Amino acid sequence: MGQKKLKRFAEIASFAHVWEYPENTAGEWSGYFKNDRPITLELACGKGEYTIGLASMHPENNYIGVDVKGNRIWVGAKQALQLELKNAFFLRTQIGMINAYFAENEINEIWLPFPDPQLRISKAAKRLTHPIFLRKYKQFLKPDGYIHLKTDSPVLYRFTKLVIEMYQLDLLEDSVNIYEELPQNQELQIKTHYESLDIAKSKTVHYLQFKINHPLPIDRDNELYRRTREIESNPDGAKIEEEKKIG
Repeated sequence: MGQKKLKRFAEIASFAHVWEYPENTAGEWSGYFKNDRPITLELACGKGEYTIGLASMHPENNYIGVDVKGNRIWVGAKQALQLELKNAFFLRTQIGMINAYFAENEINEIWLPFPDPQLRISKAAKRLTHPIFLRKYKQFLKPDGYIHLKTDSPVLYRFTKLVIEMYQLDLLEDSVNIYEELPQNQELQIKTHYESLDIAKSKTVHYLQFKINHPLPIDRDNELYRRTREIESNPDGAKIEEEKKIG
């Protein structure tokens, strides 16, 4: 490991607003923030652009950026110190363990800005909008809480819409191109490092906002995999799926 990373790891270990794989945190977050204000999570936060951006935009709320990469978290954590943000916090852990850190009804919203789309079909279960993860989120998300997905990946966008449809979740907002359709939404104007890279080369950013309004039956997961494979293994799969809905 390089000296720069070692220095950053040592630094975040000393930050009061960064916890690394902590224990016994569920139900204790209002005590850390010293208030009962709404809490929003940014999952797979990377350098924490959304945690910092939202915390600056909404000082009346609390924000927690979650990522496993301490080197990336350092960037956002350092910026929170520089901006003297008392409502921005970072949690270093794996997203697969996320439900262990929060109690029932403790979180108001979840942001997924530019998560890894896991483009291989065999990796679809690792997508952060897969039911495997949504069931974890449901354990601590308030009943009226939202999930926001912002992505330039058409694959992840369509996959998430398929999940919403198959599990009958409550779709609140759907935009194929936020910069054309939702320019007035200031929260969506925050840009992550990965958005600036334009990896998908589409220059189009999709957005979905939805609720997990009831349990997600496990017995539908195999059908989700089958339909995902059918759609994503066929260049015209998305078109076929739309024709099925119309028919």
